[in-house]
Amino acid sequence: MDVKIFDTTLRDGEQTPGVSLTPNEKLRIATILSDLGVNVIEAGSAITSEGEREGIKKVVAEDLPAEICSFARAVKVDVDAALECGVDSVHLVVPTSDLHIEHKLRKTREEVKDLAINTTEYAVDQGLLVELSAEDATRSDLDYLTQLFREGIEVGADRICACDTVGMLTPDKSQDFYSKLSKLKKPLSVHCHNDFGLAVANTLSALQAGATQAHVTVNGIGERAGNASLEETVVSLYSLYDVKTDINIEMLYDVSRTVSRITGIPLQPNKAIVGENAFAHESGIHADGVMKKAETYEPITPELVGHKRRFVMGKHVGSHIIKKRIQEMGLEVDDEQFKQIFTRIKSLGDKGKCVTDVDVQAITEDVLGVMAEKVVELEELTVVSGSKVTPTASLRLNIEDKEVLEAGIGIGPVDAAIVAVKKSIKDFADIELEEYHVDAITGGADALIDVVVKLKHNGDIVTARSTQPDIIMASVEAYLSGINKILSTKYVKKVREGDL
Repeated sequence: MDVKIFDTTLRDGEQTPGVSLTPNEKLRIATILSDLGVNVIEAGSAITSEGEREGIKKVVAEDLPAEICSFARAVKVDVDAALECGVDSVHLVVPTSDLHIEHKLRKTREEVKDLAINTTEYAVDQGLLVELSAEDATRSDLDYLTQLFREGIEVGADRICACDTVGMLTPDKSQDFYSKLSKLKKPLSVHCHNDFGLAVANTLSALQAGATQAHVTVNGIGERAGNASLEETVVSLYSLYDVKTDINIEMLYDVSRTVSRITGIPLQPNKAIVGENAFAHESGIHADGVMKKAETYEPITPELVGHKRRFVMGKHVGSHIIKKRIQEMGLEVDDEQFKQIFTRIKSLGDKGKCVTDVDVQAITEDVLGVMAEKVVELEELTVVSGSKVTPTASLRLNIEDKEVLEAGIGIGPVDAAIVAVKKSIKDFADIELEEYHVDAITGGADALIDVVVKLKHNGDIVTARSTQPDIIMASVEAYLSGINKILSTKYVKKVREGDL
């Protein structure tokens, strides 16, 4: 069984609250959908506005391999608007549930059926392919729905579509419902909404029951909870049912990101197939298994959909993953250095921080710098600050095995801490702070802080850095690291010999 893909990202997807696409944006998305291998692109609803028609016309003018379709109500003016745009087909939608017929349209069943049949016949006579679609079909009287489809087929409808407009189906009900409609012997489309999170499951059941085309949107965007997700539907068909489509599966991740960027609708990290966490592993057990054999914890390879595997550093991470990442960065550490790196990463994980590769590199480089022989070591630091409190810092340093206690005040907590350090190393007062720079490495209030300082001594400039989750600790550690570089390279020998 081959399944056709009818993409409605540019129509149903654009009905997502907050999404409004320009003609050029519609063209961009239509082009990538065609490259992806979508069979039918519903480019919009031509009757909506002049701008909408301009967008549809741009898509039609591109002469894409995909069939270009316009949404249309069961009224001739909608069909005329679609004809003006030069589309190949119309998705001709008519409400069929009594709820919609009586309360929305305020008509009778016969009146609605006549509109559907007459408009279908008109569109066919104008040379358009017609997909006759029943809105709220899953809450419609089945006999009435079936009769409407039969008469539509008699006047030339090429395809029929039954819409689960408010996502009321379950997989077993979907199987039963679409199996009955498949007996009409015309290509049958399934159009499911995701109000209960079952759109993809219901779509798959419908296809198993005899439907031959799936209506989907990229990333599952659409009104309310959205539509059946293109990527989830296609990859499920491929991997779980061995069913073919014309979709170039390896393009899915890039297409997903492009549509997300253009529409401004972000993906949740745990989105199946294309989410950033879809192939991310933190647990040491899982990561170790994936490294040995990907199938242990991945049902498909990330490369299949154009994605990438990544290992997340956190409190569950195993040492082998951290070692591997450090090696891939071209850095070498000994056992003692690695122990410090591992401990700091675990500590950040315990604080709820997800450690990125950038964080790992910064921590590793910091440890490699800090692990040099130290003349001055920080033993203890306390800082008091507030809106009505003079920032004050007290610290205890170990300077060549001698304990030094000192305190300082400043215009802020960092300044107070640096003042205390300066007072502690008064024997080396000719070391001057030339430059102080701070960056948040990653986003969020819990980001790692990277502090870079430049110290001047006898005309020489020494650069040092520290990366910590606490800006005060990072500042003090960077300052002390710079001091140690100066003292260890120029003065340690003299200090130890008693000349200083």
